[in-house]
Amino acid sequence: MAKFVLAGKTDCPHYAKAELLADSLQRSLPNFTVHKISILPDDWKEWLEATCKRNGWKHEQSPLIWRELVDQGGKGMLLGGFSDFLEHCQDYYSITSDMPTDIMLSVAAENLETKMNLIMEEQHRLSLIQPLQIWISSALSPACHFLIPNLLSTEVFPQVSAICLHLLDPEGNEEALEWLRLETEDLALPLLHQVAIHTDLEQAFQRADVILLLDEWWSDDTENEDEEEKKRKVKGISDRYTEYGQLIDARAKKEVKVIVSGGSFVNLRCSLLVNNARSIDSRRFVTMATQLENEARAIIAKKLKVRPSDITDVIVWGNISGSFYIDLQRAKVFNYDGAIKGPPFFSQPVLQVFHDRKWLETEFQDFVRRQRAAVVSKTCQGAAMSATNGILTVLKAWNGTSSPDEVLSVTTISQMALFFQFQ
Repeated sequence: MAKFVLAGKTDCPHYAKAELLADSLQRSLPNFTVHKISILPDDWKEWLEATCKRNGWKHEQSPLIWRELVDQGGKGMLLGGFSDFLEHCQDYYSITSDMPTDIMLSVAAENLETKMNLIMEEQHRLSLIQPLQIWISSALSPACHFLIPNLLSTEVFPQVSAICLHLLDPEGNEEALEWLRLETEDLALPLLHQVAIHTDLEQAFQRADVILLLDEWWSDDTENEDEEEKKRKVKGISDRYTEYGQLIDARAKKEVKVIVSGGSFVNLRCSLLVNNARSIDSRRFVTMATQLENEARAIIAKKLKVRPSDITDVIVWGNISGSFYIDLQRAKVFNYDGAIKGPPFFSQPVLQVFHDRKWLETEFQDFVRRQRAAVVSKTCQGAAMSATNGILTVLKAWNGTSSPDEVLSVTTISQMALFFQFQ
């Protein structure tokens, strides 16, 4: 099968001539297909340079024509411009083009008009849809790869019909972000309207409805860092999140939901955002402790020989990346095989069935800390799947899609408590 790709400026007469010649071949030859890419004149140079660089080609004029070798895995073979395409058609198909100049110019003008109309229609459609704007920082982190397929769902955003996803990584590789964008689009998620990538802060958090900050500041040897290195790291965090806060204040919607994720300096990062986004309610900014909650639930569940999901209402106090305490006073266990049994909805207080209080106050607390440190030492980052699950849990609660009785631990600026019960 012969598959040709024709790309050119919408106002280019030679692109118009190549287009009509390709249409003629496609009508008369059963195994000939053509794909057309119309580029606005102002965008052509940038598009051409990027395409040639990606494929290792050299070409300077409009149109650009290549053949997709389908039987060789889709690798593209450059033909060149219009004259090269015309010569190829004469040699292989004995077909040529004798289109007069006035028709060429007329078709080129129609191409430009059609392209502009399509752009205007798309802009009008976007204005009607008003998709939810979600921004993810450190989009090249492992957590983001777990997060994206689960984030764009009606389970998390029940009242949303479309989502624009913005992948931000100021220190990231633009090519890697582009691959992530393509991979995200290939998921064909029903709510996904558009994916945009950003490697600078020029447009960061513009019209944001939800902001998920996945930034981490792990190093290979965090425990043995000297004071100068720690000061340098804190300075970097302070500079970055001060700027983030100012940008959120200036550009994000006032009802924005901001979640600070990760295992390093989370309370510091969140407080910097709040201090620099003065026009936004401080309750719109939270850090999550749900990943630490879930780790504690898993440890308790193993001791009681139940599933981690059978342990609920565990509360975390303090700073998950510093000093914290796992509070089990309200914790409940379901499906426990003890002296008292009941139906699946029957629960018992964990402290009532777990009699080794000394272990809970000492070894249990230390075990959670050691397990968390072990993950960091092995990966130099937080547990990506656990962090992703925590973000989704908080968003579901915040959007009202989880049980009103569910208790989660999140940190916010408050004089009263360090946990919310979302209702």
